[in-house]
Amino acid sequence: MITDGRLRDFDELARYDFAAYCSGKTTKWGGDEVTPFQANMPVVLSGVGVMPGQYVFADSSGAVVIPDGQIGDVLAGARAVSEEDVGFREQIATERLGATSGKRGQGER
Repeated sequence: MITDGRLRDFDELARYDFAAYCSGKTTKWGGDEVTPFQANMPVVLSGVGVMPGQYVFADSSGAVVIPDGQIGDVLAGARAVSEEDVGFREQIATERLGATSGKRGQGER
């Protein structure tokens, strides 16, 4: 859920299987029911335009809007970064093992 409005009950929201982003925290109770006013309308959140049909990726680090027609390129790039990260993790593990056996890792003197 992404909103330019304020939210409350962050501890409860954290238990749900989705991320929630807002413009701030409120202490005011909003009532027992929430009724959407509009859906599938263009919106601007923190200065970023979001159009119906665009993809939004969000996690605990933040959120990003993926422009129309670029989802394939973005996913391919994300897969490439993920594969590259595996190689870096293996390299780091090898260097650490070398350092514990008395060998110096790459770049050490």
